[in-house]
Amino acid sequence: MKKVITYGTFDLLHWGHINILKRAKELGDHLTVALSSDEFNAIKDKKAYHSYENRKMILEAIRYVDEVIPEHHWDQKVTDVIDHNIDVFVMGDDWEGKFDFLKDHCEVVYLPRTVGISTSKIKKDLFKVK
Repeated sequence: MKKVITYGTFDLLHWGHINILKRAKELGDHLTVALSSDEFNAIKDKKAYHSYENRKMILEAIRYVDEVIPEHHWDQKVTDVIDHNIDVFVMGDDWEGKFDFLKDHCEVVYLPRTVGISTSKIKKDLFKVK
């Protein structure tokens, strides 16, 4: 079985998220999503609208996702890859080169982002509404 992993906050789920999950799943047989915990988001100065538990429940309902695990800190990626027998690490191409250190443990793939949508754009547009 070929195992794939990706990471993210996956807040305010949109078609860009679905696209990356679908494309990541197409690279293997099993997709694990490492979901940023609320505590880790605080370290990154990010505030998710939905709690970790709710974001996890939403991800688990998506047919492309086989497993959701928590991401608690930046440095857990090597351990996750080893512990979960990961063959392919996937991230959006806005992170190009940042995770090349994982190439010693698995294949690293940077997928193009979906044009025209992002959680940041959604939040920005919502703040414009009066």
